Parts: sequence; structure tokens; C-alpha cells
Amino acid sequence: MTDDVTGTALESVRVLVTGGTSGLGRAMAVALVRAGARVVITSRDLTRAEATAAEIGAVGVEMDVRDAASVDAGVGRVYDTLGGLEVLVNNAGIGMRTVNPRFMTDPRAFWEVSPEGFRDVLATKVTGSFLVSRAVAPRMLAAGSGRIVMISMNERTMTRRGFVPYGPAGAGVEALARVMAADLDASPVTVNILLPGGATATGMIPDDIAPEARAGLLDPSIMGPPIVWLCSPQADGVHDQRIVATEFPAR
Repeated sequence: MTDDVTGTALESVRVLVTGGTSGLGRAMAVALVRAGARVVITSRDLTRAEATAAEIGAVGVEMDVRDAASVDAGVGRVYDTLGGLEVLVNNAGIGMRTVNPRFMTDPRAFWEVSPEGFRDVLATKVTGSFLVSRAVAPRMLAAGSGRIVMISMNERTMTRRGFVPYGPAGAGVEALARVMAADLDASPVTVNILLPGGATATGMIPDDIAPEARAGLLDPSIMGPPIVWLCSPQADGVHDQRIVATEFPAR
């Protein structure tokens, strides 16, 4: 692995970043666009997807990753727009704020989480990653190449007190990624896991956390170098790896 990813040319690379309108997704999309890739970002809200895409030089597509019909239609639009796809970045997810706005300072036990909130977080992160990968992988296999990147989190977050359902969603994504990698082993399609390596300054963090805690948050742009590398020729043959952005490029 090399530390020179800023000059990597991705002019021929077409990338789909789910949930790319904010946070880690937007940061990765920006980095990929700057590296020359043609990028599509998705959101449940078409207006939001198109507005963000216009700001960063990407294409916006409506897609509810929880819904198979929406995923199939959205992936069809992506292929119609780009003419193909080299890389899928499964990033879409919703955080703890949706079930507990004060999860950092007032953690709730798992039995206090609503069934609806639990289902929505798992459906967006785990089922969403499955549905989009399910729609894209056969096309990549038919094309003879492709890369899938699953966005995850620290293992400590997966088992942290008060982090149901966000933690289990991350664990589910990692298990799904490992199974996908095994299913695609010896095929022309690779699967890897990418995570920041710490809490990031995104909309998933409560507004009322202590200033000293907020000062320690990672900038979402930390995801830029590793995702550009994973989309580049330098990552040819990299498969079934767990890449931590704070440790990149050292491996």
C-alpha cells in the first residue's frame, strides 16, 4: 500500500455511494469526484440527492435502500446514467439519534428501544447493504470486474452500552461483508470493509455533547484517502480486508 493516493487518476472509474448526501458518504463522494471519478450519490429524498450532487459535481438518484423495488429502480438509473459501475460503496445508514437523541449522555437500555426504531436502523444499514449488493453484484460478475466497499464502525462501538440498535447494525454489516467476500472469492468482484477508526463529526453525533468531546471527533474527510485508494488500480486484488482510515496507509 502506498501513501500517495491524492494523485491517483480515477477518470475511468464509476462509483455509487449510497447515503452520500452528508457525513461519511458525502466526504467520500467529494474525495472521489476530486480524484476524477464519476460518482452517483443516493438519498431517500430525490431533491436532497440532486441538490447535494450539484454542489459536489456528482449525480443524485433517489433510492430507499430498505425497499427492494426502490433499490432495483435506483440501480437501474445508475447504470443508465453511467453506463456501468466499477465500485459500490455501501454507506447508507441512520444513527443512534433516531432512537435516542441523547445517547451519548443518557444511554438507554436495549429494552427501552422501540421495535420500530430498531427495525429502521437495521433495515437501513444491514438490509440496505444486502439489497444494493444483491442488485449490483450480478451485474459486476457479468461485466467481469467490480468492487464492493462496506462502511463499518469500531468493534468497541458494536458492543458499547446503550448502543442498540446502532452497534448490532455495524456487526451485522461486517458479518454480511465477510460472507459476501467468501461467496465472491476467486471471482472478479472484491469485497472490503472500511471504517473511520473513531467517532466522526457528522450529523449522527448529538449537538449537546461536551466541547472537549467534540474537539476529539475525527473529520469525515479522513475517509477520502482510503476510499480513493480502494477505487484505484493500486487496490487490484485487495479482497476481504478490514481497512481503518486512521491507520491508512500503514498496513
